Amino acid sequence: MQQRIVLIGAGSAQFGYGTIGDILQSNVLEGSHIVLHDINPDSLGVVAKNAQAFIEAHKLPFTVSSTTNRAQAFEGADFLINSIEVGNRFELWEQDWRIPQQYGVRQVYGENGGPGGLFHALRIIPPILDICADAMKICPQATIFNYSNPMSRICTTVTRAFPGIKFIGLCHEIASLPRFLPQILGVPYETLEVRAAGLNHFSVVVSAKYKDSGKDAYPDIRAKAPAFFAAMPSMDAVHKYFKETGKWPDTAEDYAAIQTEAWPERRVFQVILEKFGLLPITTDSHFGEYIQWAYDVTDHKGILDFYRFYKEYLAHVEPKIELRLGERVVPIIEGILTDAGYIEEAVNIPNNGAIANLPDWIVVEVPAIVDKNGLRGVPVGELPKGFAGLLMNQVAVHDLTAEAVIHKSKALALQALLVDPVVSRYHGIEEMLNTMIAYQEKWLGYLT
Repeated sequence: MQQRIVLIGAGSAQFGYGTIGDILQSNVLEGSHIVLHDINPDSLGVVAKNAQAFIEAHKLPFTVSSTTNRAQAFEGADFLINSIEVGNRFELWEQDWRIPQQYGVRQVYGENGGPGGLFHALRIIPPILDICADAMKICPQATIFNYSNPMSRICTTVTRAFPGIKFIGLCHEIASLPRFLPQILGVPYETLEVRAAGLNHFSVVVSAKYKDSGKDAYPDIRAKAPAFFAAMPSMDAVHKYFKETGKWPDTAEDYAAIQTEAWPERRVFQVILEKFGLLPITTDSHFGEYIQWAYDVTDHKGILDFYRFYKEYLAHVEPKIELRLGERVVPIIEGILTDAGYIEEAVNIPNNGAIANLPDWIVVEVPAIVDKNGLRGVPVGELPKGFAGLLMNQVAVHDLTAEAVIHKSKALALQALLVDPVVSRYHGIEEMLNTMIAYQEKWLGYLT
């Protein structure tokens, strides 16, 4: 089916090449035109040249073009796929992480939750809102997929600013389940029916059963998972191996496999499993970003080992176009076009009753039915009260984040900090906000 698919942020080879390869392997999308869009003409030109050469070399029934002009890119678009960052990713991430710690905030990371997640959101959401404003004017019929973080804050703000927009957040964290559960339970993943729900990077398995018998699989997960995860090697051991051998993983799939063969930070994960009886779906340290007591139980060296490995991996990996399916966006597009009616395991969409004990307006990560009408969340009922309580701690944070961005309000940004469960002190928090605005004035100077 001929479609116009726009990749926003395509100058990033890691995103651009991976997504191009996903599209090119699709039989359903044969004849489609891929538009590569980025604000950096140099990096965009490299990706476009290699994409064109790959299509020609493999005689594939696709066409490709590139442009730095957003209006030109969006004209007639059917699907937009967004994966942008602003500024120097790691430099800004480390400011988000370290500056709050300097002011006494005990946050374990700083990308999606806590003060770091707020500053990341305040920085990246405005350009995404600009993208969405143009899309609503130029191609209002288009479905927009978002890969940028912090996922749930971005999606919640976008859907509040543009009611009715078809904006879907996608994350690869759900891929941990097909890797972990067969090893834990000793059965193929295809023999299980699993449902997960929560917020992005803060989701858990809510139900699991064996398809053949209908038997509840959760008792087996609770019994077997602790020993399985305790036996996994640390990320430090994996890092040492790759550093010594020089054999760094060269595909996103290889990298994802590594994260299920080693464990960057397991202690918060283990507490959730032991005390709440629930299995988180994330494979890294993000879960603890949302929890006020996480700093006390976190394996801090594990987090640092993972961060070091991730930076070095990106420095060594050489992205390339491959005809293999990596992320889930292409099957979802195919499902919409073919009216498939299948269930996608995890997407980020407005709640609208999918999780009964969370507000309708917040964007949640839930299973969804994919058909010609788009995506419709699968109701999972009420989540267990303990975990629902942890999620409810984020409701005001997400609400105030959205309001602070939309109204460009420094006062609301401060309130977002002061209601965040990770912030356990008052003195210094307003100065911390002022410091971040000063350090990141190029992106946060709009707050008044």
